[in-house]
Amino acid sequence: MPVTVVAQVRVHEGKEEAFVRAAEELVAYVTEHEPDTLMYVLHRSTSEPRKFLFYEVYADENALARHGASEAMVKFFGKVRGLLSGAPEIETFQELAGKR
Repeated sequence: MPVTVVAQVRVHEGKEEAFVRAAEELVAYVTEHEPDTLMYVLHRSTSEPRKFLFYEVYADENALARHGASEAMVKFFGKVRGLLSGAPEIETFQELAGKR
């Protein structure tokens, strides 16, 4: 059963572009190496330019676990640790209905 994750982060003022570069590297890795990650999209708030959102859909819990434990995630958090202005807000959802 698909699993959806919504992860929001805020970055320090002036660190937006560095965060975007690191996030784009992560998105490229996921696109290339994680076939069971069905969707992995980075968004930026239109009202708060320092607020970002990842919308992620995984084939199942195992795919989510593999992503979370990947070397790419470890590298990403190493790069952005000093850029974030707080802990990420992460929420997991179970898909019930919809159109793809």
